[in-house]
Amino acid sequence: MAARDERVNRPTCVVVLAAGEGTRMRSARPKPLHHLCGRPMVLYVLDAAAHEDVRATVVVVGHDATWVEKEISERRSPDARLTFVEQREQLGTGHALGVALPSLDDAFGDDDGDVVIVPGDAPLLRRASIAHLLAAHRERGAALTMLGATLEDPTGYGRLLHAKDGTLERVVEESDATAEERRINDVNTSVIVVRQSLLGPALRHLDRRNAQEEYYLTDLVSVLHDLGHLTTSVMLEDPTEGSNINDRRQLARAEAVMRRRINDQWLTRGVTMWSPENTYVDADVELAAEVSLLPGTVLRGRCVVARGAEIGPNALLRDVEVGEGAVVGAVEATRVRIGAEARVGSFVVLAPGADVAPGEVVTPASPTSH
Repeated sequence: MAARDERVNRPTCVVVLAAGEGTRMRSARPKPLHHLCGRPMVLYVLDAAAHEDVRATVVVVGHDATWVEKEISERRSPDARLTFVEQREQLGTGHALGVALPSLDDAFGDDDGDVVIVPGDAPLLRRASIAHLLAAHRERGAALTMLGATLEDPTGYGRLLHAKDGTLERVVEESDATAEERRINDVNTSVIVVRQSLLGPALRHLDRRNAQEEYYLTDLVSVLHDLGHLTTSVMLEDPTEGSNINDRRQLARAEAVMRRRINDQWLTRGVTMWSPENTYVDADVELAAEVSLLPGTVLRGRCVVARGAEIGPNALLRDVEVGEGAVVGAVEATRVRIGAEARVGSFVVLAPGADVAPGEVVTPASPTSH
């Protein structure tokens, strides 16, 4: 029993691979910083990988490294224990992980533990799924455990090749797969847990003999398997969590999924939405119980809406504070405070910095509006 407890309670470090340029996004903005419901998508990944026993999180940056590091740092608390390392030469995901090794060695010290590796472009991952992956990895005593997904259309993803006993033998990227292997529906999400003491030696076995001429992170599976270590997989219950964002279409689909999650969260907390599919609430918005959001309402940035307020239809608010019991119609406002029981009529545009007093009535002709 003591051995089992030691296995379960091993220290953990996280590596987030956020060095990609994202050329298919066709944007000057680095791919990890593209917004999803008002937040850079890499922040969702960091949230999903944040667990109480994480000793350190290493973020591998590359393209526009300073920009990525600055934006992440400004949005995370100072005690987040983040370390940034730069992948100056883009030689693949396996090479990116190698860049993180010295920081991992510093974090673990003389201890052995587990390294959770997550891509910075998978914002739909849930914290519970990564926790389940880590628990299964430790329960089985595996050297490596990969998070997989079963897709009806696996096009574009690496395929998981399992042995007859259920262990994971290797991952083959689509560009290197045979026609038979491409018919496999179990795919790689690039989320992996690997034993820290085995990681350095395994990385030294990687090579670039593949279609992309890159060091593949996923080749860790075959390396450790061939060395006689236990390599396994855990499959996602919701395959959409494993979606990687590589272009604007995929970003739009992920945004739709995230907005449904956000709306469902607020509905369970007592917020009324007349038409959830036509209500748009950013991730950093705060809503109290008994708030009513009418169709077409868009709440962006860090809006805070107090109990009993009613907003919409077709309101567009960004970084706006709405007081208790206030009624806000089809209003456009940015960085505004609206007091309790105030009434702001439709077709009003409130200038940045405006302050609507408690109980005040604002119409299109009012001095407060512009």
